[in-house]
Amino acid sequence: MDANVVEAVGKLTERWVRELPPGNTVVSGLGLWPLLALLATAADEPGRSELAEAAGLDADSAAKKAVELVDAIDGSADLHAALAVWVHEQLKLSESFDTVVPAALTGTLTGDLSADKAKLDAWAAEHTDGLIREMPIEVTPDLAVVLASALSLRTTWTKPFKEQIKRQYDGPWSGGSWHWLERTDRELDSVRRYTDPAAGPLTVITVQGDADVDILLGIGAADAQRSDVLAGLVAASAKPAEGEPGSALIEQGEPGQEIAPGLKIGLTTTSVPDLKLSLPSFNVKVEHDLLAQRELFGLTTVTGPPSGSGHFSGISPDQLVVASAKQTVLARFFATGFEAAAVTAMGLMRTSMPTNQARRLDVELARPFAFTAVLRASRLPIVTGWIEQPTEPG
Repeated sequence: MDANVVEAVGKLTERWVRELPPGNTVVSGLGLWPLLALLATAADEPGRSELAEAAGLDADSAAKKAVELVDAIDGSADLHAALAVWVHEQLKLSESFDTVVPAALTGTLTGDLSADKAKLDAWAAEHTDGLIREMPIEVTPDLAVVLASALSLRTTWTKPFKEQIKRQYDGPWSGGSWHWLERTDRELDSVRRYTDPAAGPLTVITVQGDADVDILLGIGAADAQRSDVLAGLVAASAKPAEGEPGSALIEQGEPGQEIAPGLKIGLTTTSVPDLKLSLPSFNVKVEHDLLAQRELFGLTTVTGPPSGSGHFSGISPDQLVVASAKQTVLARFFATGFEAAAVTAMGLMRTSMPTNQARRLDVELARPFAFTAVLRASRLPIVTGWIEQPTEPG
């Protein structure tokens, strides 16, 4: 897999998580990135440069890299991905369209709203294994192009957790009872202590899936900013060999002493050191309106009125703007495994060509009037009449 693309997706995710509102949430920078890359290659300046910057790659190669990334992901055992573009059957495509979007990824919108919606929803459900059953954007009469990506992930823990109902008596969750997961193993180095420039001390725990996916959990100091902890975890996930491993941390401090956020030295009844991990199970589903943060994703110019030939001459000579961009994403962490899915979609619509307006004569027959019919050449009158009042009811 292209290391530059992996880094670009990580950087996009880091920027995004720093801007998230309070509360339970989840995003997929991986789901959004291929769409930004496709648009970057198809776009004209200045939107082209904005999208390329957001995608973190040169615009000329971005679309090709997006297709390669999705193909590489879909070869994973636990993670699957899909990418597709639908164009309205009446939209004229540019000669370069096939160089931006491979024919195998292209579908058709008919203008039949119910049929088009059913088609898009079925694609979302198929490519998320039924976890997400609707395309996040609305199907409207002026929808000319839809770009979408889908991700689905299902993995089983190599060592499952035990589950119990646990009541919290202290801390921010005090007074509540939760489904709590707990397990003990001897993989000390699955926990590491990092020092992030913004978040400060950061404890990162890796929970291995049984195939090719791991889930990383991160916790910072009690006074650390949530955005810094989120971004710090994304950064740490790119450096799995860095940080201080658990096998070194276990030699530090005394029993009962916290040596990193959420990590204390404890005692075990066995003769071999081990690691105990406990956390609440979680189930989070969120819809993000990406246009609420259009500057973050390089969408400022391409959502505004086009000038000249429009924003996306790589797609069509018609003037197109990004009219909607949304992501539906979910994540579930439970006793036996983890599952997640994301569908990200952008809708492009045609805009009318700008025209120069001239003056006109506006005639309205709003009171009784006469009429006649004549032969054109001789001007022979055929019928003549008068309308005292309208005769056809509205």
